[in-house]
Amino acid sequence: MTLLDTVSVPTSTADERADRLTAAGAAWSDRIAADTASAYLTYTVHGAGRGAVATAIRAGKHEFVIDEPAALAGDDVAASPVEYALAALISCQVVVYRLYAQALGIQVDDIDIKAEGDLDARRLFGIDESVRAGFGAVRLNIAISGPESAERYDELRQAVDAHCPVLDLFENATPVTTVVTKA
Repeated sequence: MTLLDTVSVPTSTADERADRLTAAGAAWSDRIAADTASAYLTYTVHGAGRGAVATAIRAGKHEFVIDEPAALAGDDVAASPVEYALAALISCQVVVYRLYAQALGIQVDDIDIKAEGDLDARRLFGIDESVRAGFGAVRLNIAISGPESAERYDELRQAVDAHCPVLDLFENATPVTTVVTKA
């Protein structure tokens, strides 16, 4: 079973999407103008080990599973952590493309993104500590349909590249603090 088997995403028209994006942008601008501290958000996600190497995740009111394929000791009941990382990048890109298309007055009829990430498993398995544990390279192939020129869509890409939070996570080091406790 996949998430798409159980979740139905509502459809929206371009006008409905534009209204929601405009309203959200205005609400955040007003909120931040009134108190800049309201711009700081903290996200909390909880995970617990299940099965061989799967993880049951709770993010707010949402629950899902992350696993590995059999070749990586998993039961292959869900996408892997690195696939979810690429999915997070794709979904954040979609949001920010839509947000900045609206803000810049650039018409986007549809957007389709494919992400590929190259991972060298030698570090994962302790075979070669000199290679990176994470992706060595990530490629995004973004197909945008609409009436705008290639130059306008490149202007949009530049705005998205400068403002996408998950792209920033991929491109820049983020301080991480880890605490291990005995349960």
